[in-house]
Amino acid sequence: MTFNVVGSRILITGAAMGMGRLYAERAVAEGAETVILWDINKEALAETTKALRVHADNRQEIVPMLVDIGERTAIEKASANVIANHGGVDVIINNAGVVRGTYFWEHENERDTEFIMKINALAPMFITHEFLTRMMEGKRPSRIVNIASAAGTLSNPKMSVYASSKWALIGWSDSVRLELKQQHIDNVKVTTVCPSYIATGMFEGVKGPLMTPIMQPDYVVNKVWKAMLAGKPMLMLPWTVHLSKVLKGILPQRWFDAIADNIFGVYNTMDKFTGRK
Repeated sequence: MTFNVVGSRILITGAAMGMGRLYAERAVAEGAETVILWDINKEALAETTKALRVHADNRQEIVPMLVDIGERTAIEKASANVIANHGGVDVIINNAGVVRGTYFWEHENERDTEFIMKINALAPMFITHEFLTRMMEGKRPSRIVNIASAAGTLSNPKMSVYASSKWALIGWSDSVRLELKQQHIDNVKVTTVCPSYIATGMFEGVKGPLMTPIMQPDYVVNKVWKAMLAGKPMLMLPWTVHLSKVLKGILPQRWFDAIADNIFGVYNTMDKFTGRK
C-alpha cells in the first residue's frame, strides 16, 4: 500500500522559513489534516501560518508553536501539548539546523559548540523520543525524516562541529531505522537525508565542489518528500555525495585528501562562507 499524507498529523521543526516552510506547504497541498509548525522566530512563524491558512481547506488545521528546540524541557512541554490536543503525530520532519563556519578553536563552547550539538543532534533525538512509542503502538503508517548533511559523511575545514553534529544525527537516525526493522515494527519508516549545499541562505558564500552544484530548495524538498513517502532509508544528494563516500572507503587517507582537496575542491568550499545575515 502506497503511503500518503492525506489525513495525517505532521510536525515540522524550523518550519517558519526556508526548507521548513516548503515542507509545510507541501503537507498542506497534499492533504495533511494537521500541520504543526515549530520555530523560534515569532514573526516568521506568524507570516508562514497566515500564508498556509490561505491555501488550507476548512478540514485542515495549521498549528504554529513557538518552541526553542535547544531546550529539552521546551521540547517536552510542546510535545505534551501536541499529544494532549492532537493525540500525537504521524510524520516528523526534523528539519531545523544551525551552522558556524569557522575553525574549531574559534568556536566558543556554549555559544557555538553546545548550541550546534543541541539543535542539530540532540533535538531530533529528544523530539522523536517524545512521539515514537505512540507511533509504534498506533499502527498507523508513520514517517520520521531526519535532515542531516553530506557534511556528516565527509570531514571539512571550518565545519568541524557542524560535521560532528551531522555525523551523530546520521548514526542515530539509521540505527533507529534498524532497531525498528529488527523488532518487526513495519509501520514506522525512518529516512535519513544527506544533502550537499542548498541555496537557502544558511550557507551563503560557499562554493560547491567539482560536479556538485549548489541545489535549489524546491528540488531538494521534492526529492525528500518522495523518499519519505516511499520509506527510503537514506537519501544522498547529489550523486557526488555517494561517490565521495565510496572513495573515502577504498582509498588511503592521504590519497583521498589529495583528491578531495586538489581535484574536487571540497576542503575550500567554506573559504568565503558568510552564512545568513
